[in-house]
Amino acid sequence: MLSRAQKEELVKKLTDQIKAGKVMVFSDYTGTTVAKIKELRDELRKTGSSYKITKKKLIELAFKNSGIEVDVKNMSGQIGVAIGEADEVSAAKVLAKFSRENENFKILQGVLENKVISVEEVTALAKLPSHQELLAKLVGTINAPVSGFVNVLAGNIRGLVTVLKGIATSK
Repeated sequence: MLSRAQKEELVKKLTDQIKAGKVMVFSDYTGTTVAKIKELRDELRKTGSSYKITKKKLIELAFKNSGIEVDVKNMSGQIGVAIGEADEVSAAKVLAKFSRENENFKILQGVLENKVISVEEVTALAKLPSHQELLAKLVGTINAPVSGFVNVLAGNIRGLVTVLKGIATSK
């Protein structure tokens, strides 16, 4: 049992994490083993996210202190919240994959830009490409005209070399 001071400190830390987070995703982990939750936390940590499990009232207080109104008390099951600090997509991706692999684990809703979003919106968010994938696509798009131009120039030079080689072999 946590003392009042410990609970206040926990709420303060959680409030700070929520304020720093770009996305928060609520889930019901009822029936999920401790080992599976540890795996989930490890995967989330790799993406710059975290997974917090505490009493519903403390989670609700932390969100209220952050200026976000979320009705945690009426969510079913045991509630955990994933907080994505690196980007808006990675935490949702990890939770969506985890929920597909573990039938007991359910995504309930999320918070994006201080607005509550539904399960469908969290799932859609998880389908978006990550920040790194978007950067790679951007670099590829920027590089495409340059590489095309280089290929055109190389083609002319290649043609010239072929003609010169043909002339050299014929003499």
